Amino acid sequence: MKRLPFCLFVLILLFAGSLRATDIYVSPQGNDNNDGSINNPLQTLQAAIKKARALRRTQAPGIQQGITIQLQKGVYPVYETISIKAEDAGTAQSPLVINGAGREQTIISGGIAINNWNKLSYTVKGLQTGVHQYLWVADVPVVNGIPLQFRQLWVNNRKAARAKYFNGNTMGRILDWNKTDASCKILLPKPIQVKQSTPPELFIHQWWAIAMLRIKQVKYNRDTASVYFYEPESKIQNEHPWPAPWISKHTGNSAFNLTNAIEFLDEPGEWYLDSTAKKMYYWPLPGEQMNRATVMAPFTETLISINGTADKPVQEVYFKNLQFAHTGWQRPALYGHVPHQAGMYMTEAYKLRPAGTAERPQLDNQAWIGRPAAAVEVNYASHTGFANCLFTRMASTALDYHTGVYDNMVTGNVFKNIGGTAIMGGVFAEPSREIHTTYFPKDTSLYCNRLTLTNNVITDVANEDWSCAAIALGYTRNSMVANNHIENTSYSGISMGWGWNPNENMMRNNTVRANRIVLYGKHNYDCAGVYTLSAQPGSVIEENYVDSVYKAPYAHLPSHWFYLYTDEGSSNITIRNNYSPATKYLQNNNGPGNSWEDNGPQVPAAIQRKAGVLNKELLQYIQGYDKAYAINEEHPEVIEIIVHRDSVLNIQQLKTFLHQYQVDSNAVYQWKNRFVVYARMQDVGVMEGRIQKRFPGTTVKAYYDLFYQYNKKQHCSDKELAGEWDHFIITANLVADTKKQQQYLEDHATQFEKWPEVAKGFCNAGFQQLLLFKHDRQLMLIISVPKGKTLAELDPKTTENNPRVHEWNKRMSRYQEGIEGTVKGEVWVELRKL
Repeated sequence: MKRLPFCLFVLILLFAGSLRATDIYVSPQGNDNNDGSINNPLQTLQAAIKKARALRRTQAPGIQQGITIQLQKGVYPVYETISIKAEDAGTAQSPLVINGAGREQTIISGGIAINNWNKLSYTVKGLQTGVHQYLWVADVPVVNGIPLQFRQLWVNNRKAARAKYFNGNTMGRILDWNKTDASCKILLPKPIQVKQSTPPELFIHQWWAIAMLRIKQVKYNRDTASVYFYEPESKIQNEHPWPAPWISKHTGNSAFNLTNAIEFLDEPGEWYLDSTAKKMYYWPLPGEQMNRATVMAPFTETLISINGTADKPVQEVYFKNLQFAHTGWQRPALYGHVPHQAGMYMTEAYKLRPAGTAERPQLDNQAWIGRPAAAVEVNYASHTGFANCLFTRMASTALDYHTGVYDNMVTGNVFKNIGGTAIMGGVFAEPSREIHTTYFPKDTSLYCNRLTLTNNVITDVANEDWSCAAIALGYTRNSMVANNHIENTSYSGISMGWGWNPNENMMRNNTVRANRIVLYGKHNYDCAGVYTLSAQPGSVIEENYVDSVYKAPYAHLPSHWFYLYTDEGSSNITIRNNYSPATKYLQNNNGPGNSWEDNGPQVPAAIQRKAGVLNKELLQYIQGYDKAYAINEEHPEVIEIIVHRDSVLNIQQLKTFLHQYQVDSNAVYQWKNRFVVYARMQDVGVMEGRIQKRFPGTTVKAYYDLFYQYNKKQHCSDKELAGEWDHFIITANLVADTKKQQQYLEDHATQFEKWPEVAKGFCNAGFQQLLLFKHDRQLMLIISVPKGKTLAELDPKTTENNPRVHEWNKRMSRYQEGIEGTVKGEVWVELRKL
């Protein structure tokens, strides 16, 4: 019989019922001593797989058209990873299908229920005063003779918050990072208990990744503390250069939080596990009734492991209509977690002195990585698939196709509430291979080849490790990522590639097509809807819909986000017909042969409509916009160039230089020795460095802090905007008093609510937009008006019949003063366009 094409065969499995297979029935109420018939079902999936294996081995009659394990409605606990081996493989004519009653009905769970909750009625050391009256307590379950250890908790299917120092979505800023003694300095007015059994942790945001560091010691000095960490993470965190803690008086230091100390249990929705006392404490949210709540903690990390061998892969095994849930990940509690990128944790990393390797003469660092655990992991397997399944409430990766996998399909599934990456594919780097070296094994059986990911909904992912992408592909070839809906992820939507170099490797002919990628970059930046690395000849990124990037509240470079991003070594990739509301793309240190064609807001509506899932039934799982976060909009950036007294700025050279990097060369303004570039640019931080290097006799300042925005379309009843604008740029300083500076910022943060008359005045004047930036004390205000209008003409209209604007202006005068070079009494000065 001629072998059916893989995609067609999967469709037959999904939608056709004419071919009958041998059925093995499983029920939570069954018994593994039963025969597996519909009236005498088995109890566990393990027993059913073993029975199917025996049927294959003995070539039992009736299996010629396949074996289907029918998991009936209910929960199937997994306390030990279920292993599917080469001996369990089917054939094209006789596959093994593991089928459930529906993605909401049949649950394969790695969790343990925590029951018998009681109101806390006694004093617990470390709790803040008055907190105990709100808490409930339960005994920690014992599993396989050991008290349960876990880092996640789900209450009524909602992920609860591990007790943390800063509440809600807020985080603090580290004060310093001391590389000499590997310590982090923070504000910490009150001491905390540091337990060896379950130490508190420092969670730190650093560029495109985070780190979770177990605290070994805290040294206090009045209201500050120096925090020291356990090995191995202390050495890795202290030595690796990328990404690293950020220290900058201009853009703010790295954000941090502290977790896992009973002193932090101080708001509804938080929990704390006391391993020593074997007690679990929880502060319920309003309306939660703990005597009725379903509380689940994870025990098993990997529910199912599909592992063949290079010469004998697992084949023709399919999963349908199932839910996979409640998986944990304990490695951070044992070793800490310092990821490099895409959630890959570093096992060793350091800066090269001097720089360079034989393969990469300019390389400044080396690193070796490990791969996080996955709820379902697949190695050496072909013609396997997951359809109409739900992956949810997981601590780390949901589904991982790793080594030696080809002709596999993941279609029609839902991934939601995932701590790490939803779908991972391909080798990133073997444990012994340095991450920047070229991966091109001669043995093609090691490849991830023809992995197809289509028509899946992925939402609320990377909510534990913000470094992870929704879909992360390492070294793959001939793979297809199409018609997926991706939203609410902490970092990038789709990350494809590894290696950071343009050398030929095993990657080629990958396709990312017609995906809808929205509401990403929720916590991290340096992100994109689609992100690539290294050479990928024949690969295509096309007809995707990319929009609505969250304004990451912890980013110290808030403009460093993109819709499309080809990073280091990206080569021979075609990027075409992708919709985004603006062409905010980054091409960083790319190799040759990339082709960018017709991307941006002009992409036809017909292409836009076709992006996303084809199965509309899946749309019910889309969560949509999280109102706790703002959405980024691309805006022009501000770079100021201050010419020193003994230097001269050649304006024509500056304009030529800007044009070279596709920055509007006419967008240059001047006041005395100060010049401002106000224009759209791919990356304001990179451009700041380029200008400083090109014009060394100057001081170059990028204004990263855009803290106030008014626009006519949002704040006025007449929302029609002028077709062309003129911009007026004025600058002043805030006074040196830090309390007054803070009040100034707070006034602007609440202006639209507390001083609505100010915006009304702007509307009356016909102002199209106001942007207010800050760098240290210096303010840069850009007022945009219809082309041909002047500020002198329009500004008086802001106060007509509007006395509150006079009050506002008088109030603001307390906080402002002139910059260096102004005369007495002069505050705001205007930079004239050249």
